[in-house]
Amino acid sequence: MCILFVAINAHPQYPLIICANRDEFHHRPTAPAHYWSPDHNILAGKDMQAGGTWFGVNKQGQVAGVTNLRVPQKSPEAMRSRGELITKALSSGSLICPNWLAEHSDNYQPFNLVFGQGVHLYCFNSLNKQTIKLSDGFHAISNGALDDIWPKMAKGQQALEALINQSQSIEIPALLQLMKDDSQPLDNELPNTGIGLEWERRLAAIYIRHPDYGTRSTSVLLEDVQGSMHFTEVRYDGKGRKLGQQDFHFMLPATTNTGS
Repeated sequence: MCILFVAINAHPQYPLIICANRDEFHHRPTAPAHYWSPDHNILAGKDMQAGGTWFGVNKQGQVAGVTNLRVPQKSPEAMRSRGELITKALSSGSLICPNWLAEHSDNYQPFNLVFGQGVHLYCFNSLNKQTIKLSDGFHAISNGALDDIWPKMAKGQQALEALINQSQSIEIPALLQLMKDDSQPLDNELPNTGIGLEWERRLAAIYIRHPDYGTRSTSVLLEDVQGSMHFTEVRYDGKGRKLGQQDFHFMLPATTNTGS
């Protein structure tokens, strides 16, 4: 499904930086990022088939993103859409917490859920039912365990760290370019997740370029020390061509304290 790179308290001006790619079948109907009706509190793209999303933020600064865990899947007839977990996490009066996730996660195909507010982010793994608080520094979340050492996870995490350490300012185009890395690792570096070598190769890059299944969009979220949120989404077709870009900016409520 997706890959996320997270930087927490790693830049003096931006305590939170998240870059995320959504990988999905290109024929699946999707709406670009927008403020959701009726209350316009959630900002995210929307899966028009199941009604959920893969990554988003709300006006209180709560953030959530989901990735699938690459293990044998359960019977799909009995499963709920993982995208609704984001909607639940970002809705007013959210019930999302470690206990709720541990109790209800078997209703969904296996997943990682990143959720929280500001620099206080957590990652829940539905296989082991564990919730881990993300420490200051850099993290990668994809289709295995948190901060696993799959080539694309390690490469993206290192690239984000290098970009932040080398520049006093953070430029959105540079972050978007980082997420469009389609370089392939060697076969002996690939994980063995039971899907066969051909699919391991196809899914091995940060940016997956394929006419049927590949990277549909990149999202970049920045929160600065003044409480300003910037959200950018870029959408792509199966040939890697840019279909459109959405840019959003809003201020967090004065009572919201998301810093360290």
